[in-house]
Amino acid sequence: MPSVIDTYGTIHPRDRKEWRMWLKENHDRSPGIWIVYFKKASGKQGLSPEEAVEEALCFGWIDSQAGSVDGERYRQVFSPRRKRSNWSSINKQRAERLIEQGLMTPAGMAKIKEAKADGSWDGLKEIDDLVVPEDLAQVLLAEPEAERCFHSLSAAKRKQLLWYLKSAKRAETRGRRIAEIVRLAIDGGSAADLSGRKKES
Repeated sequence: MPSVIDTYGTIHPRDRKEWRMWLKENHDRSPGIWIVYFKKASGKQGLSPEEAVEEALCFGWIDSQAGSVDGERYRQVFSPRRKRSNWSSINKQRAERLIEQGLMTPAGMAKIKEAKADGSWDGLKEIDDLVVPEDLAQVLLAEPEAERCFHSLSAAKRKQLLWYLKSAKRAETRGRRIAEIVRLAIDGGSAADLSGRKKES
């Protein structure tokens, strides 16, 4: 059964201006869109992922799933940011810079105000600061080898694992993910190694 994003249309903006124009006309009526980029190896010029994300933030949108199209191109989903969707530190920095540059629109500001009101603006602060939650810390403390391996992982991998744990919505799922994180830490893996597993609510 196709997912919702499979029903989205596809566009290939030539540049930032064209993407911003599309967002201006569609940000409040489209459920989402696939943007096509040129791969660096193609040698062709076009809208860059960084430019696409910045413009999306200006209109309250966000990037997500990406995948290859062919040897020269790949694509990525953009859609309106959902309520209580946590903000990463890099996107907060981008948003603040866009506000200073006068590029943020009322739609984008509304999402920021909403996030600050419901707590999602700082929802990832502990992950960004690499704070290990108490339940995971206790398990790692009982497994010295796992604790050593976990703290020897790169900051990026630890953030992935901490996010994987935070995104569990049920206590039983969280407990299972703690066990998986301990195993992955010893194996030197990351949450990306679990990307093929069925997501649980």
